[in-house]
Amino acid sequence: QCNLTGLWENDLGSRMKVFKVDNEGNFSGEYHTAVSSTTKPIQTSPLVGSQHLDKDGQCTFGFTVNWKKFSDSTAVFVGQCFTGDNGEEVLKTSWLLREKVDSLSDDWRATR
Repeated sequence: QCNLTGLWENDLGSRMKVFKVDNEGNFSGEYHTAVSSTTKPIQTSPLVGSQHLDKDGQCTFGFTVNWKKFSDSTAVFVGQCFTGDNGEEVLKTSWLLREKVDSLSDDWRATR
């Protein structure tokens, strides 16, 4: 079974730490991004999420990161855990980032 608990790092150097996945698949942790468009120093940010506890070990999951310590943005990630040919667990994710904008007319540029 896929175990999200622990430390993860992506190709760009961003790091995620999942503290513990409970019996319902809920988890919390922290995320330290390696990339940002803000001029403020990047800080580790809280995350909360949920995963399916599938017996085949190829679980899907999702989590939200609130960048409140250095940005007005929020990001959501969805993904799936795979076991590679070498037995190592690999997470494949997609994300959306919502930036705060000053007006409704700027809404078109707020989501990446």
